[in-house]
Formats: sequence, structure tokens, C-alpha cells
Amino acid sequence: MKSLFISGTDTDVGKTYVTAGLAVTLRKMGVDVGVMKPFAAGNAQKKGFKSEDVEILANAAQVSDSENLLNPQFFPIAASPYTAWMNLKVKPQINSAISNFKTLSKIHSMVLVEGMGGIMTPILKNYFVVDLIKEMRIPAVLVTRTKVGTVNHTIMTVQMCRNYKIPIKGIIINDFDSDGYKIRELTRDLKSLTQVPILGSIPFIKDMSDTSLYRIFKKNLDLKLLLK
Repeated sequence: MKSLFISGTDTDVGKTYVTAGLAVTLRKMGVDVGVMKPFAAGNAQKKGFKSEDVEILANAAQVSDSENLLNPQFFPIAASPYTAWMNLKVKPQINSAISNFKTLSKIHSMVLVEGMGGIMTPILKNYFVVDLIKEMRIPAVLVTRTKVGTVNHTIMTVQMCRNYKIPIKGIIINDFDSDGYKIRELTRDLKSLTQVPILGSIPFIKDMSDTSLYRIFKKNLDLKLLLK
């Protein structure tokens, strides 16, 4: 079973919650699913995992893999890996990210890798998230939102993936903006403009329990197409 890289059209589009929902759903479907966030950043939690995002993913997949394996590098600053490197003088370790991914791929049947920011978020000066996906040799799933401007962001993201010859499994629309496009119209336009499958849309979720996530993701996403 092919692993997937969950990337976004921008930051704060809901990649973590979409990845967590996919992890819960696949696990309940009987898939041995692993999770990974190669680089995480922000304020460190006082208990548990340094990264709240990584803790959410680990709990969703119910894995016992070590924190260092799931998240090779954490930067205690809300910034891209490149900016964190410039500010903290700690260089992002690409080799560790790739090595850990290969290890997790041997442990689990499938690994969901959550990116950071958008597809062109810089990791090194001439190395971006899209380069990491390319090096991992896995397809991408793109998470977008409904807010005005998302069509532009989505088209550019798709084009960069194509420039790098990265297969795109599909687009997931995260419908959490109260003032965004109507889902039917956005689905129509993105499908027409990008020629990429729209896997479905996820409504705003209040109940983040396994039962709730499984029900919502099974109902709203084309999982057969995702796993094809």
C-alpha cells in the first residue's frame, strides 16, 4: 500500500486534522497506518510530545513509535524550517527525515506524512517541501480551504507538483471558513481548472472522537480513489 504526503495549499488549512482523520479512518478500516511529521515548529508542550500536531497524529493512529521517529526535528519557533535555521542556527536535517520515513515504512503498511505550511515552504535555501516529497517518492494529497483566494493557491500548488513530477492523489476541501465559496461551486471549478480529482470535503468538526472522525471521513471522502 502506497504511503501519502499530506500537503497544504497554505499554512493553517487544517492539514493536521485531515491527516488525523485519515489515520483514524484507515486504522478502523484495518490498515496498519503510521504517521510522521518530519519538521514541526511552535511552542513546545510542557507534557507529552513537544509538538501538539505530532501528538494528535500519534493518538489518531494509535502508534507506539518514538517521538524522535515520528518527528525527527522540532523547532521552538513558529516559522518555516529555513527561518528557524536562520534564527536559531540549527540546520534542518533532511537525511534524518528521509531515514525515519524509510524506517516507518518498514514498520507500517502505510505512512501518512504531514508537511509543514504550503508546498513551497523552504526547508533549506534551495530545498522546499516539494523537494522532500520528491525524495520520499510518494504521492501527495492536497488540503485546501473554501476562503476566497484558495483557487489561486490550489492551482499554483498543483502546478508545482507537476513541475516536480509528483503524482497527486486528489484534493480535499476543508470546509471550515464561514465566509468561503460554496462547496459545489468550488469543487466544480477546482476539478475543471486543475484536472485533479476532488476526493471530497470535510465539514467543520466539533467532535474529534474516533467515532465522529470515522463517520465523517467515510461519508465525505472517496476513500477508494484515495487508496487506488
